[in-house]
Amino acid sequence: MAQGGTRPAPLRRDAQRNRDALIAAALDVFAELGPDAPLDVIARRAGVGNATLYRHFPTRDALIGEVFADAARVVVDAGRDALAVEDAWSAIEGYFTRIFDLVAHNRGINDVVTMAIPSVPALAEMSHRNAETVGELVARAQRQGTMRTDVVAMDLLFLLGPLCRAVPAAHDLRPGLWRRYLALLLDGFRAPAGPPLPEPPVGEERLDELFAGLWEAGEERPGG
Repeated sequence: MAQGGTRPAPLRRDAQRNRDALIAAALDVFAELGPDAPLDVIARRAGVGNATLYRHFPTRDALIGEVFADAARVVVDAGRDALAVEDAWSAIEGYFTRIFDLVAHNRGINDVVTMAIPSVPALAEMSHRNAETVGELVARAQRQGTMRTDVVAMDLLFLLGPLCRAVPAAHDLRPGLWRRYLALLLDGFRAPAGPPLPEPPVGEERLDELFAGLWEAGEERPGG
């Protein structure tokens, strides 16, 4: 909505066509190169100039938010569905299986699922909704006696983030191979617990810092 409650004027047909081409090209390029891909590559693939790209999407974050809005909704929907499952352990397995299956074919979606991007509101909300979902599922599983009681949600997020980053490579080796490693990782959280854990967990307030740390050392995501 524009100021005053009025709807923005609809785009001309050619402008809408350019916008749609940019979104489609960005989805492909981000899938191949990640969300830090050069924007001029996206413009060329869409068959438009850089000026047209920036007219529709003034910043990289604006483009990322539009391109991955559907993926963000899928993650939010997966969390809602998981919370509706009575058996918490089954819900945890189903939730992460659904997310990993989403990212297996798309590096761009993988990046936004495992990164905190505070400047993209929909993706920042997705990240924190994910943490809330995991926190609730962990608490339920512990109450039901199926998860060891000396772990917290951040333990799961800390380990599953890097594994999620490896999903496309595992999928390239063999489709579905990532399911083996997801099952192995989750098995370490099952009750009864093994020996006591040697260190305290990371606090949930460090969530954004954790996901930001999944970028390669020294690499900064361009603000574009």
